[in-house]
Amino acid sequence: MPEEIARVNGIEIAYERLGDPSGQPLLLVMGLGMQLIHWDLELCQMLVDRGFHVIRFDNRDVGHSTKIDAPVPDARRAMIGLRVDAPYLLTDMAADAVGLLDHLGIEAAHVVGASMGGMIAQTIAIEHPERVLSLTSIMSTTGERKVGRPKFRVWGVLMRRAPRDEQGFIDHFVRVFRMIGSRTYPFDEERIRSEAAATYLRDHSAAGTGRQLAAILASGDRTARLRSVHVPTTVIHGRDDPLVPFRGGRATAEAIPDARLIAIPGMGHDLPREIWPQVVEAIAETAARAAPAGVA
Repeated sequence: MPEEIARVNGIEIAYERLGDPSGQPLLLVMGLGMQLIHWDLELCQMLVDRGFHVIRFDNRDVGHSTKIDAPVPDARRAMIGLRVDAPYLLTDMAADAVGLLDHLGIEAAHVVGASMGGMIAQTIAIEHPERVLSLTSIMSTTGERKVGRPKFRVWGVLMRRAPRDEQGFIDHFVRVFRMIGSRTYPFDEERIRSEAAATYLRDHSAAGTGRQLAAILASGDRTARLRSVHVPTTVIHGRDDPLVPFRGGRATAEAIPDARLIAIPGMGHDLPREIWPQVVEAIAETAARAAPAGVA
């Protein structure tokens, strides 16, 4: 499972592939400031065991992918309803993902996105419908401010820059996931600290996270355009998500024709190990409803 580099859209995208390349292609898109490693290897293996060829990658501005040379916009403007200027949009990040599929010679894939990754996955389905076999949007939203706005206390954490030193970064990472994570399930601090350390070592970029947040805020409402999505779709959302409220997931499912909504009690804004079997089953069931690549 060596890490590889794809040169797409004038930048480099770091990615890994797991499973048999002849399996069903499954593109995993991660969220704000998160890296490919946040699709846990054990979770990925569960998907491989279901017959998927899993592709996980670093979005632009995080991990080993290209860091964009641009200022960090002031996202606080969005809190008072002002426009946020961003150096790129979710459209560009969706184009990166499609470019990665081009690089791999994959005509179309099942696409799964978490949080911001769900927004990117939705954008791929809207703007590049021929490249998407099925869509699973997890703990995400439509871009409509009234349904996807985090709780005020959580917004404050998002606006706080992570410390530059390793131990400070790890402590900050753990503190964030204690706040946004699933309180019903055990908090695996050892695992979270290990992920934080790996994130730091793989070149976490606070500036990159800020630019990604600006891309979310500047990309606007997808609700009307989501009505054009006609691939099998499942929306998974926690009932107790403090970062992207459950109503964001419900609005996503209502906007996409025939989308299935799975509401998970006790789930916050994370993917606790206890719900992995349910998530894997939902992804596999959604993929099973899709037409094979090249079939109208």
